Amino acid sequence: MVSHIRRRLIAVLAAAVCAPAAFGATGAVVPDAPFPSIDGGEISLAEFRGRPVLLVNTASLCAFTPQYEGLQAMWERYRDAGLVVLAVPSDDFRQELSSDAEVKDFCALTFGLDLPMTTISSVRGPQAHPVYRWLAGQGVVPGWNFHKVLIGRDGTVLGQWPASVRPMSAPVTRAVEAALAD
Repeated sequence: MVSHIRRRLIAVLAAAVCAPAAFGATGAVVPDAPFPSIDGGEISLAEFRGRPVLLVNTASLCAFTPQYEGLQAMWERYRDAGLVVLAVPSDDFRQELSSDAEVKDFCALTFGLDLPMTTISSVRGPQAHPVYRWLAGQGVVPGWNFHKVLIGRDGTVLGQWPASVRPMSAPVTRAVEAALAD
């Protein structure tokens, strides 16, 4: 028991010392690499320090696009408790509209989205946004659009779900509620 605790403590300390610049408290690991906002300016993960973030790569022309409704519902249900739902439109799977303006209009008119959204960004490979490159190093690589990643208050990955898992499904909401209670 003591050796297990000691190994865990060493691992946590090593992660804290070796972590890249992060948005959370000391020891957090996700990089604070700003995303360009679809509304102009930047969305920095540092803005969300101490708050869980559900990061989702999205696409407007995908069979899973109706999940925007679930993402908006999650945002509405949990934002006052501290959750951030961040949509990252991506054309990595060739299913996104051709411009940020088209994506913004489509999402506003079709789904009434008001959750934070980045500009069209790459989420896979060497051209991926730095946050997604870091996630790939953690074994988190979107296999398709609407891949969901829950990042905890401390900047660590708490869970991930593929496109087939709806945002408001029990596994996702349980993890979100646990992250908010933490």
